[in-house]
Amino acid sequence: MTWMPADTSIVVVGSLCAVACALPGCFMVLRRMSMMGDAISHAVLPGLALGFLLTGSRASLPMFMGAAVMGLLTAYFTQSISKWGKVDRGAAMGITFTTMFALGLLLIVQATDHVDIDPGCVLYGALELTPFNTFGVIEMAGYIIDIPRSAMVLSIVLCMNLGVIILLFKEFKISAYDPELATTLGINAQLMHYLLMAMVAVTTVAAFESVGSIIVIAMLVVPAATAQLLTDNLKIMLVISAVVGVLAAVMGHISAIIVPPMLGFDGTSTSGMIAGSAGLLFMFVWLLAPRYGLLVKLFSSRKIEVPEVGISRDSACPK
Repeated sequence: MTWMPADTSIVVVGSLCAVACALPGCFMVLRRMSMMGDAISHAVLPGLALGFLLTGSRASLPMFMGAAVMGLLTAYFTQSISKWGKVDRGAAMGITFTTMFALGLLLIVQATDHVDIDPGCVLYGALELTPFNTFGVIEMAGYIIDIPRSAMVLSIVLCMNLGVIILLFKEFKISAYDPELATTLGINAQLMHYLLMAMVAVTTVAAFESVGSIIVIAMLVVPAATAQLLTDNLKIMLVISAVVGVLAAVMGHISAIIVPPMLGFDGTSTSGMIAGSAGLLFMFVWLLAPRYGLLVKLFSSRKIEVPEVGISRDSACPK
């Protein structure tokens, strides 16, 4: 395996994407709203398409704004349908994101008549191409390093997510575990909910170009779910989820280079391999976690001894 500078850029972008998604993903998992990330990642499609159709340009800002607005509208519509329509939240998510996703696909097909937008890249991302779309160059230790534009965007989003979480950590924590208690303590749980949805929407849009709408849900959910199996401490959970995301990015890209030739294929998607690696890490932790692992629970249940009731021969066979 030959490691090139482009491979380093791909791993860096993948790692930034994974960590940026994992941080708000922890609160989504704790609030049992993991599928909301899926809904938002699909619902940003019409925002991207409308941003292009209204401006006639593929500039990042109009498409970013359109997608972010659609992400927030998805959260609002889901909440409204569930509250006023007396519909289960899962069903409300399904209604909202399938409708928005279908609308987005129709608009993107319309947009492809005017510009070279590949629907496949929208769905699966183009992580392998990120090293060739650079923001600028820096010189470090005598080396000239190209900075991928995706790395710059994801770095800004990651710092923004980290800053918001640090600033409002107590409010997010209480709102995630007990919204009613948060309200009695004077914390606006509804505001925390929509702020979290805004973070997820912005992160999804920022990660959209790199990993696509299908794969981003894995980065929102799997690292956070893996970390939840390893600790009950929220701060440690955030750190572990970030580490799992970075490991998945590294393992995924290496697997994308090594595994296909072993199986006789020309190549595969790095984004898909990153999601697959995250799933393997989750399976490993699910089996071997020291407290909540499946094997630990099985062995613990076997160690429970059932007391035997002793019956003497004399009492068992009365004369």
